[in-house]
Amino acid sequence: MNNIAFIGAGNMARAIIIGLVNSGVSPESIMVANPSEGKRLALAEEFGVLHTHDNIKASEFADVIALCVKPHFITDVCAQISQAIDIAGKLFISVAAGTTVAQIQSALSNDLSKGNADNLAPVVRVMPNTPSQLGLGMSGLYASNEVSAEQKASADTLMTAVGKIIWLSTEDKINNIIAVAGSAPAYYFLFMEAMEKQAIALGFTAEESRMLVQQTALGSTQMVAQNAELEISTLRGNVTSKGGTTHAAIEQFKQEGLDEIVKNSMNAAINRAEEMAK
Repeated sequence: MNNIAFIGAGNMARAIIIGLVNSGVSPESIMVANPSEGKRLALAEEFGVLHTHDNIKASEFADVIALCVKPHFITDVCAQISQAIDIAGKLFISVAAGTTVAQIQSALSNDLSKGNADNLAPVVRVMPNTPSQLGLGMSGLYASNEVSAEQKASADTLMTAVGKIIWLSTEDKINNIIAVAGSAPAYYFLFMEAMEKQAIALGFTAEESRMLVQQTALGSTQMVAQNAELEISTLRGNVTSKGGTTHAAIEQFKQEGLDEIVKNSMNAAINRAEEMAK
């Protein structure tokens, strides 16, 4: 893989760097740019990657530039880079929610304001999720028309280093990825949190409640992962004897409208993502 620059040294940058180094990518081909020294120095000391406070230096170094800054900074960072160096041939990968390919390309192109949109930068938008920090991420990727097959392979390598990926045919599906995977760890945490509270109410200690909920969730997830030939509904049915305790709980969930709650909540995430992109 070619040289990679990470603009920003937050949790997602760290997760991807860990995955890349663990998969055999040379630390000397990775540079981290961050204005404050602490995070980038920690990455350099732990993994041997290069580091700098200067976004321009990192961008000059790299063939692939991963934009890992907060969404409201991304267009300023792109404009700064494009005005300082020749970005021809460089691939930009953005993990910023709510910032479109067109917005990124506009910030990267000094000619767009003059009506010249012939030389747009190749951009891949990525929507990862926080389990990427454990190498168990689920990411959706969308490539602009300018991205070459080689560049697409680089983006593929970058994100498979921290989990599984799917390529999206249209950019609007990024918002669907947010609802199904990007925001979804919080849904599971919320459900686990409610179970933990009720376990404590039933008389278990906080430590016991955490272990009961945590281990059950882990085991259930592994049953899904290790039985790919079975529908999730079948796995649920296998635990649910008609007239039994599980059946009583499941029927209560249905009466409370769990399916509708999940649908409405996921749609709310999509609606917010669309608002952020405007």
